[in-house]
Amino acid sequence: MDRGSLVVIVWSLFNIFWLESSPALWLEIGAIAIGLGAIVLLAEILHRRIAATSEVARKIVHIGTGNVILVAWWWQLPAWVGIGAGAAAGAIAILSYYIPILPGINGVGRKSLGTFFYAVSIGILIAWFWPIQEFQYAAIGILVMTWGDGFAGLIGQNFGQHPYQIAGIKKSWEGSLTMALVSYIVSSLILLWVFGNIWQTWVVSLAVALVATGLEAFSKFGIDNLTVPVGSAALAFYLTNFFAMS
Repeated sequence: MDRGSLVVIVWSLFNIFWLESSPALWLEIGAIAIGLGAIVLLAEILHRRIAATSEVARKIVHIGTGNVILVAWWWQLPAWVGIGAGAAAGAIAILSYYIPILPGINGVGRKSLGTFFYAVSIGILIAWFWPIQEFQYAAIGILVMTWGDGFAGLIGQNFGQHPYQIAGIKKSWEGSLTMALVSYIVSSLILLWVFGNIWQTWVVSLAVALVATGLEAFSKFGIDNLTVPVGSAALAFYLTNFFAMS
């Protein structure tokens, strides 16, 4: 790439940034950043001072941070904000994989890139659905992962009495049933809000719940943090279009 082309690209990016920026937008970004910081700080305090397990601390962050997608949807934040946040979070996650920056969040007793995949999935879904104004599918994907996987892990680890294995990955039926139920509730609430109480809403929600549960069952290296949100969002998107719900 020659110098002239690089200048054009940089100037174009600057114009996009400048045109889409405003004091109100930066106030919104600041409010979100403070909220996310508070969630991470709470998880670390619980882990360090109240002897909460690493998994509990991680789930607090997992569940708490995912809800920011609803705020981004409500405020109609530009796509570059979500994509940039996902990229920054992914970079921090990779660094934390090698350096224990936040041991309460990353120390889950196994080598996992789950936090990195989680950040990547947020960036992918916002890049996909924000430009076409179909925010609900990004919300479904992220919140199915946030709430479904979050509670499945907590229930499975604390109350799972009926284990099973897939490719050497240990799961419990209690955790998987929790994943299915919570995913169904999350999908149903969002689709009800957007499309109303029609039969397709319940069918699509059921399909999303079943597929998300199957994807979550295979979580080697934390890859489910990518496959569950992207798979759930994609399935919801294609099924609602197939049923002509829009």
